[in-house]
Amino acid sequence: MFGKQISDMMIKPGKSPVFDKPENYGLNYEDVTFKTADGITLSGWLIKGGTDKVIIQSHFGVQCSRCGFTQEGKGMMKNALWTSDIHFLKQAKYLAEAGYSVLMFDMRNHGNSEQNGWVSWGLEERKDIVASVKFITEHRDYKNANIGLLSICMGQGATTFAFGMEEEMKNFKNLKTMISVQPLTYDYFVKAFGLPNFLVKAGNKYSKNKRNTDLTGDSFLPYVKDISVPTLVIQNENDPMTNLDMVKQYFNDLTVEKEILWLDLEKKRGAAYAWLGSNPEPILDWFGKYL
Repeated sequence: MFGKQISDMMIKPGKSPVFDKPENYGLNYEDVTFKTADGITLSGWLIKGGTDKVIIQSHFGVQCSRCGFTQEGKGMMKNALWTSDIHFLKQAKYLAEAGYSVLMFDMRNHGNSEQNGWVSWGLEERKDIVASVKFITEHRDYKNANIGLLSICMGQGATTFAFGMEEEMKNFKNLKTMISVQPLTYDYFVKAFGLPNFLVKAGNKYSKNKRNTDLTGDSFLPYVKDISVPTLVIQNENDPMTNLDMVKQYFNDLTVEKEILWLDLEKKRGAAYAWLGSNPEPILDWFGKYL
């Protein structure tokens, strides 16, 4: 019983509704869908700015969709992550106002995208990252645009897996840079979350044996060296759900031009996600440098 409950909390889809919409922010957009190489249909918004530069945003896992995090229906996670809803359309607005178009999409098993199994914390979702970049590079209006990635938590894990495991990811000539927000592996998360070891083991066993999903191990960390674009890492130094030495390892293993921005925020993991929407300067400065 405990194993299933822990597994559900960590990898079960269906907890990430699309609860916000671009018209609430006065944004011009279109609804889009596109397919991954393994045939999964992804759903998203293409926020209209200029046609010469595009930001592709990927979100954190299980509890999140393209538009962010809502406390509604989150149970014990309601206040564990943050104290209110987190609206990713806030950063879409300032990016669009600065001339960027923004692709915001739900990764598989999240939001309105197709469900095909369990959340894998980036391993399978790497195919969604590749598909999103391919969608922009083949779009009639954006095929010549420079592309930046705003990759958040599981989104950056998926992106890192993509750089390491998908040859196509290395061949996108217009892909210029990434902002990697709060890298986190499953093992460090469950340790920091404070679950008793017997519960962690029960959840891992259930996920592996009943759902064919094994999240333990180094995750995306061996592939950090394969990231091929300049990368800004953003991390709340007071985040209670991570291991800062792991974040430092991630940064040190980057072989590209890189910077790290340490934030001194509230002792909640979601504080940095909320910070993104109200602090445009570092985001615009980094993207402006490369796009």
